[in-house]
Amino acid sequence: MPSVARIRNVVIDCPDPRALADFYARVGGGTPRSEDDDWVVLQIPEGPRLAFQRVEGLTPPEWPRADSNAQQFHLDFDAGATWEEFDAAHEKVLALGARPLDLEDREKKDFQVYADPAGHPFCLCRIENPEGLE
Repeated sequence: MPSVARIRNVVIDCPDPRALADFYARVGGGTPRSEDDDWVVLQIPEGPRLAFQRVEGLTPPEWPRADSNAQQFHLDFDAGATWEEFDAAHEKVLALGARPLDLEDREKKDFQVYADPAGHPFCLCRIENPEGLE
């Protein structure tokens, strides 16, 4: 089916666009580019273009919840095919300011859920099939 348009950005509301863009640049790569104090764009190499938009008084989503303050979306990051690679990624995102939200049963789920410094959920995923999707 032909598309009407291409996705330009995944836009993330946050109180400090530069700080959150810097966090995700350190997680996924790329260099943040400021258009002004309220809008920062990050092109993840071989990945999506993320835009960070200032929202004063933002109430971060809570994970997991099903009511009006539930997560609206989240980002998944490939953290490698081995547990050693995954554990190294885990330590790095914690050092960058991420906060774990769910560290239980990782062997069963092959992912762990974290909050970024602004409170948005994201996952590190262990990819058993790094060449393609399952």
